[in-house]
Amino acid sequence: MSLAPSHHRHTHTLAPTPTIRYPAPMPTPDQPAPNDTPRKGSFIARFLTFVEWLGNLLPHPVTLFALFALAIVIISAITSMLGVAVEDPRPGSEGVMITTNSLLAPDGIRWLFQNIVPNFSGFAPLGTVLVALLGVGVAERSGLLTAIIRGLILWAPPQLVTLVVIFAAVVSNTASEMGYVVIIPLAMVIFHALGRHPLAGMAAAFAGVSGGYSANILIGTVDPLLAGITQEAAQLIDPAYEVSPIANYYFMAASTFLVTGVGWLVTAKIVEPRLGPYNTSMGEDDLEPATTMDKLTALEKKGIKLAAATVALLTLFLIVLAGPRYAFLDWANAIPGWGVLRAPDTTLTGPESFRPLLRSVVTLIFIVFVIPGFVYGKVVGTMKNDRDIIHAMELAMRSMGLYIVLVFFAAQFVAFFKYTGLGEVLAVVGADALVAMNLDNPLVFIPFILMCCFVNLMLGSASAQWAATAPIFVPMLMTIGYSPEVIQAAYRIGDSTTNTVTPMMSYFGLILAVATRYKKDLGIGTMIATMLPYCIAMIICWIAFFYLWVFLLGWPVGPGSPTTYVLPT
Repeated sequence: MSLAPSHHRHTHTLAPTPTIRYPAPMPTPDQPAPNDTPRKGSFIARFLTFVEWLGNLLPHPVTLFALFALAIVIISAITSMLGVAVEDPRPGSEGVMITTNSLLAPDGIRWLFQNIVPNFSGFAPLGTVLVALLGVGVAERSGLLTAIIRGLILWAPPQLVTLVVIFAAVVSNTASEMGYVVIIPLAMVIFHALGRHPLAGMAAAFAGVSGGYSANILIGTVDPLLAGITQEAAQLIDPAYEVSPIANYYFMAASTFLVTGVGWLVTAKIVEPRLGPYNTSMGEDDLEPATTMDKLTALEKKGIKLAAATVALLTLFLIVLAGPRYAFLDWANAIPGWGVLRAPDTTLTGPESFRPLLRSVVTLIFIVFVIPGFVYGKVVGTMKNDRDIIHAMELAMRSMGLYIVLVFFAAQFVAFFKYTGLGEVLAVVGADALVAMNLDNPLVFIPFILMCCFVNLMLGSASAQWAATAPIFVPMLMTIGYSPEVIQAAYRIGDSTTNTVTPMMSYFGLILAVATRYKKDLGIGTMIATMLPYCIAMIICWIAFFYLWVFLLGWPVGPGSPTTYVLPT
């Protein structure tokens, strides 16, 4: 799932590289392709037709948020006129009623016209995503990220290829579209070269990139994006609440290995046996029995090593800034008792003592991608001076044009929600309904995750989906005692797992087009039938893992992330 409905795609021009040639696959007798396309009247085909029809009825996400904002204006006027109010459930607020404010009242109209610009410029995800992407753009444009992924896959022994492909696909989410443009086509080439079914390579990589969209051992642009939206939603209940960009890091880093393992098992036990042996007659006429793949040049290897050394030096510098006092460095008493990125109050312990560091995550992402990216580019020749860095940043920002437009309308929707008080009213009403249904316990996350899975089938943008649903569900679940960080982690499971089976996913058509090179009669039904086992397995295993991590073991989902939330007094 992409940050925005669409992106520009970049290619990296490198010097010609030697190739590694895998042995040609053993010839197999000609046989018809397995009948894996669902029958016209099958349940899967009817369901897909319904999803596609329903998705096509939705307007553009920008238009959708504009309509949402307009709806808030109208609803606020109606609820204010009807005198809708609920009792404030926060401790110490007994008898205090929460009412709604009309945006069509004189005060509301004045507020609306005066705050259009502040609503947009003050929207938390905007700045954090753009700053992070400036850094990622340099590393991507220099070729560093692509080289690391390519080297990782080529390093793997044949028996571990599936595991490495899925793992690399998950990690590639650091630079959003790279996985779709690079990893998935590359996986098909690798599987074909090894004599395995290319569609199995496509499925494994697709499961890693899309199914594992929210899982990563690295911090990418999606983390500050979602954290910013969650924070805006949480502040409907608690105006002082802050959500760190690494709020889900522990859980999502561990989920990387879960997604990799589940994807490997499904590929080995279900998908590949079902696809059967591959014959080149299934593909296009010019498809060769054996393919080649570029291995890393000596220059690229040198660039990666120097980039890694740069990261190590930056990490050491960070330790100095965030650690305790280092007497051998503190010649002029310039470093305080605790590092400058630690809380000045030395009585604080645990995550609270690292609050300045946690607030600096986006800055660190920027630095850790820009400097090593330039070092690599300088070595391999893709970057020569500051102009190349600026050009890479420019291209990264150019690709976010539609996202910025989307954010403008999403920001108005969230701000309208907050001003009118509708968010608080819905949160209280929804929380009361959950209590009435005896769902004020951890079981509430099962229908919540499944609801996110369903919405994701029709609204394929992570930012659009969460910006629309967070103002409702974050306050609601906070009211019954769960932290925004845990709510966000649960959302990310639903946001990822159904990416592989929805035609509304922005890269679905691209993958389908590339895959038809290896199977001429490939259709949407075949794609869904191939990817459905991954979707089902990931939903079941990831939900179980969530409950094990959060509720049975009681582990935090990220640094400084509580599991529960207590309404402020």
